[in-house]
Amino acid sequence: MTKDLKVKADSQEKNTCGSEDGGLRDFWIPDYILLSESRVKKPSHIPASPVIVFVNSRSGGQLGGELLVSYRSLLNKNQVFDLSDNAPNKVLHQLYCNIEKLKCGGDSLAPEIQRRLRIIVAGGDGTAGWILGVISDLNLAQPPPVATVPLGTGNNLPFAFGWGKKNPGTDLKSVKMFLDQVRQAKEMKVDSWHVLMRMKVRREGVPPLELPHALHEVHRVSQSDALDEEGYRTFRGGFWNYFSMGMDAQVSYGFHKERKQHPEKFKNQAANQSAYAKLTLSQGWFWASLSHPSSSNIAQLAKIWIMRRARIPFFSCRISSGIRSIICLNLPSFSGGLNPWGVPSRRRLRVKEWTHPYVDDGFLEVVGFRNAWHGAVLYAPSGHGTRLAQARGIRFEFQKGATDHTFMRMDGEPWKQPLPKDNDTVTIEISCSGQVKMLATGNYPSKSVNDPSTPRTPKDNEHDSDEEEVFEESKKFGAASGFQLPEGFHISQVS
Repeated sequence: MTKDLKVKADSQEKNTCGSEDGGLRDFWIPDYILLSESRVKKPSHIPASPVIVFVNSRSGGQLGGELLVSYRSLLNKNQVFDLSDNAPNKVLHQLYCNIEKLKCGGDSLAPEIQRRLRIIVAGGDGTAGWILGVISDLNLAQPPPVATVPLGTGNNLPFAFGWGKKNPGTDLKSVKMFLDQVRQAKEMKVDSWHVLMRMKVRREGVPPLELPHALHEVHRVSQSDALDEEGYRTFRGGFWNYFSMGMDAQVSYGFHKERKQHPEKFKNQAANQSAYAKLTLSQGWFWASLSHPSSSNIAQLAKIWIMRRARIPFFSCRISSGIRSIICLNLPSFSGGLNPWGVPSRRRLRVKEWTHPYVDDGFLEVVGFRNAWHGAVLYAPSGHGTRLAQARGIRFEFQKGATDHTFMRMDGEPWKQPLPKDNDTVTIEISCSGQVKMLATGNYPSKSVNDPSTPRTPKDNEHDSDEEEVFEESKKFGAASGFQLPEGFHISQVS
């Protein structure tokens, strides 16, 4: 249960020692801004980069807990939250309500805090996606930008914006260095991708769906919808990095299931990555043509439709029969910082009518893989998967087939997806829905369409060969409620 955010009256005095540090005053938020019933005490300094810190104490073995202690010792403990105890939607809702109340009362600091506020999220990609979903659904006039501390296994989101992919130091010196990076970091806009899934669910005699917390059921506006009457249900959610289906999601699902059952085996990043590699081997993805039936290949599972341009009908995207994994990518970071799309040559961009991949252009890059060996080419300097399309919208249609399930994943959260029986249909639609702000530092691979000086321009003679083919024949995230901890959900399920 979420703990009450109120604290004792003397909490501000207990934290005064931290605020005396001149280097930390730029991050400090006083109690009266954070807590509606706290005594107003006007500060003498306006912080240049006030922060709210969310830490998944279950991530990174014991690192999450250590990081929580360090941040609380350096900052006002009421601006540092353990996600095991505090749901972020409640924290941010209370903060912004209090800021609006103070602004109406003529307070001069509250609007400055609102304008300069930055969010720090310490956890895996699933944790970062959780916070981004909450921020999206709050629909703020001035949404705060987000910096990510890599505490997960893959850490694709932190790597995409220059925060690295290795677990950081948790000592006070390391945390101070990170805070200084946050203060100097550059804001970047990133596309938000909305997912809408409709499927028929038999309510009796079957186990409950094991969908990720980023997807939750919503009610249709029309109660007379014929599909609703026939037992169809609608789920929605969102992602910022990738949506994938197939072999990569199956490996991830096996990893998360094993970690949930035996958390004592997953105490550090190195052990987690080793376990991940062993699962890839044990599931036979290096010799997929021998160990996996063709009925589980993407082309056998679904018809895929893409939208190339806004307000233009969807076109079918023909997938090679050997493709066993498909990735819809928004950021150039997947599977521990690899780039499945790569850098197409200028000639290929012209022939395919593609553009450079940007994180804020309203396009997803769609890539396919045949097996784990195909995925291993990403470690080569010019390696990439089979480029299928750039799309502004994607629709998956699943009909009855030879298999009753597949595996899917969104931003690090995998699940086992039931497929249709009888004459049922499962549909998934992906569309762009607004943007969020991220903080970027150092040398980061993400590129913005609004910063034309950053993209790498490939040479006409650059080596870029593969057998990629494209045959063309065309909100709200729910995070404010769906990203809360549902009944029976444990924070250890989120990386």
